[in-house]
Amino acid sequence: MIDLSTNYLGLKLKNPVVVSASPLTEKLENFARLEDAGASAIVMYSLMEEQIEAESENIDNALEYGTNSYAESTSYLPDMQKYHIGPDRYLELLRKGKASVSIPVIASLNGRSPGGWVRYSEYMELAGADALELNIFDIPTDPSLTAADLENRYCDLVRAIRKSVHIPVAVKLGPYFTSCANFVKRLSEAGADGVVIFNRFYQPDFDLEELEVVPNLVLSSPHELRLRLHWAAILYHQVETYIAITGGVHDSSDVLKCMMAGAHVTMMTSALLKYGIEHIGVVLAGMESWMQEHEYVSVRQMRGSMSLVNVENPAAFLRGNYIKMLGSYTWREPGTALTTF
Repeated sequence: MIDLSTNYLGLKLKNPVVVSASPLTEKLENFARLEDAGASAIVMYSLMEEQIEAESENIDNALEYGTNSYAESTSYLPDMQKYHIGPDRYLELLRKGKASVSIPVIASLNGRSPGGWVRYSEYMELAGADALELNIFDIPTDPSLTAADLENRYCDLVRAIRKSVHIPVAVKLGPYFTSCANFVKRLSEAGADGVVIFNRFYQPDFDLEELEVVPNLVLSSPHELRLRLHWAAILYHQVETYIAITGGVHDSSDVLKCMMAGAHVTMMTSALLKYGIEHIGVVLAGMESWMQEHEYVSVRQMRGSMSLVNVENPAAFLRGNYIKMLGSYTWREPGTALTTF
């Protein structure tokens, strides 16, 4: 019998397919549906500190003050009336969602102030979260802020939260850190139990007619997985931490690749939004079929088998691959027929 079980953040999971933070977890009835479809754990959508603070006079005053000198900047804040999810509703959904399923439920927090990060982390632990995912989405625009200062800020945040909560903590990272392996190592030393690679950078678009900067949300594609595989394969066995891959995981082959790269779990949303919640079962069936055909008995057996430390040619992840890729492309004039001999 094929064993799909794995371990993530110290949590024993029945398989490596975890539902990532998304609108799917805004409705209580979806928790049971996700479990029935085969999900091994659920990450709730992110609780945004800005939206919490929008319910107080402090944020109202801050917005009013901002309009005096930077009126255009207020357009980047979400519509607080439409985003009607505050801390009480989030925590209540967390409690009810946790009670409605037998699989782990992981809370997700996106804060902006050190005090807010710590305070709401404590609330989530009290509400019953099995673990906490820190969804750190920060865009440094100050040219005087160094990369070292930014990394120190992240590590200090992890230390503060680690002192305040007892549940496992994972950090969801963006892919743009100068020395990713070193930074993950520092986060682990600061107290993070795992990392989620990578946060998708939602970039705005330009409306040429209205001359406005507009949001542009596009679901992930399997092509995005390559960056995640690359870094999971490098981090595996070099940094002692749990690794989750999110972004670009759409089918069974994607999950299998992630396991071989060294990930403990994969996180999926875009494929479920596109094909439906029941797609989880299709992915799991595909994994079992492939593993049986290729004589794998467990996920643990394949984990890290194609990582930097285990592949026959480690240069495939390094500069050698860059040179090889550039040399492999042959340009032809458009419309020129390909001649074979």
